[in-house]
Amino acid sequence: MKQYLKDVPETLLIPLWARAAESKIDNPIVVDDKALEMMEQIDYDFTKFEGSWMTQTGVAVRTEILDREVRAFINKYQDATIINIGCGLDTRYFRVDNGQIYWYDIDLPEPIRLRRKFFEETNRHKMIGKSVFDFTWIDDIHKTGPILIIAEGILMYFTEQQIRELMNKLLEHFIGANMLLEVMTPLIAKNGKKHETVNKTGATFKWGIKSGKEMEKIDSKIKFVDEWNYYDYHKNRWKGLRLLILIPFFKKNFNNRIVHIKI
Repeated sequence: MKQYLKDVPETLLIPLWARAAESKIDNPIVVDDKALEMMEQIDYDFTKFEGSWMTQTGVAVRTEILDREVRAFINKYQDATIINIGCGLDTRYFRVDNGQIYWYDIDLPEPIRLRRKFFEETNRHKMIGKSVFDFTWIDDIHKTGPILIIAEGILMYFTEQQIRELMNKLLEHFIGANMLLEVMTPLIAKNGKKHETVNKTGATFKWGIKSGKEMEKIDSKIKFVDEWNYYDYHKNRWKGLRLLILIPFFKKNFNNRIVHIKI
């Protein structure tokens, strides 16, 4: 199956590969059989990611954390509306669906075209092929119940100004919503050219924060709730990094995390 992804859109193939690779090992953190199926059908040289164990572990851990937190939200609000921006080829809906939620997957037209090869829309699961900065996508959302917004593997590719623009628009239209977002530190963003998988695409990192608490600086209406550092999970999988993690400077400045805010 042909794909026409370049630069940032091409990076959606990295977590697809990582979840598929994780699914094939003994004692996997997550299992995603659909990722395996998709990878086999997409015309792309996935071998260039082979051996990227840090990426594989990081994607597996973030998937585990996000699955857990999304399930917790759905268990609390069974008629929730979930908005998944920059969805790529994510398969979370099929792992957490309770038969009542409404779920919107949003990404650029080409990623959504690729998604439609594997998934069909239903009255509760919709796909929107628009840039997250084409704010007409907001008009396509039919709010039913409390709202949770997911931003996984996307915000680090935007500038701080773009992040502020996006957050201001979300504050305007989804006040009271919860949001789960993946963030990296400024040092990781600065050294993005050394990233073991992203450096094999045309994408570059542009934004990072040291702590999820910094999200409150964007607007006083944003409230930090919690955050989860990847290194705190499955420490046996981080190999030699387990020793570096013990150094406070390293753990503080070279990590990715999932942040929970309320807007």
